[in-house]
Amino acid sequence: MPKAKPANIQPKRILVITLRYLGDTLLTTPLLNALHQAYPQAAIDVLLPAANAGMLAGNPAVAQIVEMPVKPKLWTFLRFLAGLYRRYDWAIAAQDGDRPALCAIIAGKRSLGFVPEALGKAWWKKLLFSDALVFPRDYRHPLLENLRFCEVLGVEPCYRLTPPCSDQKPPVEPLKPYAVLHIMPQWRYKQWHSAGWRALIDYLTKSGLQVVLSGSGHPAERQVLNEIVADAAAVPIDVSGRLSLAQLADLIGGAALFVGPDTGITHMAAATGTPTIALFGPTDPRKWAPWPVGYENVQAPFAARGSRRVGNVYLIQGHTDKECLPCQLEGCERHRNSHSECLDDLPVQTVIRAVDEFISQAKSSRENPVAYYS
Repeated sequence: MPKAKPANIQPKRILVITLRYLGDTLLTTPLLNALHQAYPQAAIDVLLPAANAGMLAGNPAVAQIVEMPVKPKLWTFLRFLAGLYRRYDWAIAAQDGDRPALCAIIAGKRSLGFVPEALGKAWWKKLLFSDALVFPRDYRHPLLENLRFCEVLGVEPCYRLTPPCSDQKPPVEPLKPYAVLHIMPQWRYKQWHSAGWRALIDYLTKSGLQVVLSGSGHPAERQVLNEIVADAAAVPIDVSGRLSLAQLADLIGGAALFVGPDTGITHMAAATGTPTIALFGPTDPRKWAPWPVGYENVQAPFAARGSRRVGNVYLIQGHTDKECLPCQLEGCERHRNSHSECLDDLPVQTVIRAVDEFISQAKSSRENPVAYYS
């Protein structure tokens, strides 16, 4: 992306709209940082679901969180839109859905957003947006797609993600060195097998790392965690459901290692700078891999196929003999509660090799022998 100069118009209020998942919220932070660097006096608000607000806790680029009503009826949504009318100089829809587009068009004196490559029924977006960017079928990493707005606005891009932060420390302080494992993704088709997690916990323990488990604390999830650790050599510390996102980010930031599936928490872990091992199945790493700290390039850090380490992120793609990865489908049975053969067949030794690489590097570092343990 070429270097850009700030636009002549100096916005006083900017709204960025992100209405999907937790990870999507985090992936808007480079855009927020770029806007904040270009216009430090502007108030930048973010419109998002209330459940995702914690991902922006303590973010210095964000002035205010605007919460989208949960599953609003038509009249409630129209009243909400009326409250946004022309409140902002710029409004940016960071996703291509109808609802983000409507919010941006109503809220901004200048509105920017994505339109699908095949317009179809979305023709009205191109007509009503002040600036419309085509969102291609073969889209790039969302972080890179979001930074396209910088070029339109004449703003220098920023590739740095900002994880949540808080002055409130986690209620649990494990002894260092420790590893954080986030075992359960939101959907079954992104889940690695229990035998692998059980063997990994034992290996980490024997390697001298205290194991800490994170998670949502949902009863069904807790039951799975209990079954996994039932015969563990040492009982891990379970903080699932006990921490805010900011507290969890702080905990992960002090860890020697993080291992997790394709989920927003794994993106957050990578953003803390902690050595992160991400276990990917059907999802395309080129589009959705965690972004390594310090990586600044218009090319995505990971290819669509294969395992690779870039900076503090080691992405491990699942194993299959069918040459079907990444299929971008919801598991082998095409629904969110499906299994994924590529993750079912991913051997624990593949993950252990990545663990050993990070540990070996930490131990052999001349400048700071415990770089990954502090």
